[in-house]
Amino acid sequence: MGLIILLVVGGVIGWVASMVMRTDGQQGILLNIVVGIVGAVLAGFVVTPLIGGAPITSGVISIQSVVVSLIGAIVLLAIINLFRRGAVR
Repeated sequence: MGLIILLVVGGVIGWVASMVMRTDGQQGILLNIVVGIVGAVLAGFVVTPLIGGAPITSGVISIQSVVVSLIGAIVLLAIINLFRRGAVR
């Protein structure tokens, strides 16, 4: 059950991040899920120890963990855009 919740929340986070970065037209649902989960994992390792709390990958879904995961997904999309186009949109 935790894996399904992680996939759904990761997909929503990836979709919102792609809307913020204006890359939604280039990505499908599978890439949105991947970006959301990878962004959540990166943010969970880097940001969560600095501010406290539990990462979304641990199964704890709170406002703080969702916001941190969203920030991680946005940063991941910015890095991908930087390498793909040479500039962040």
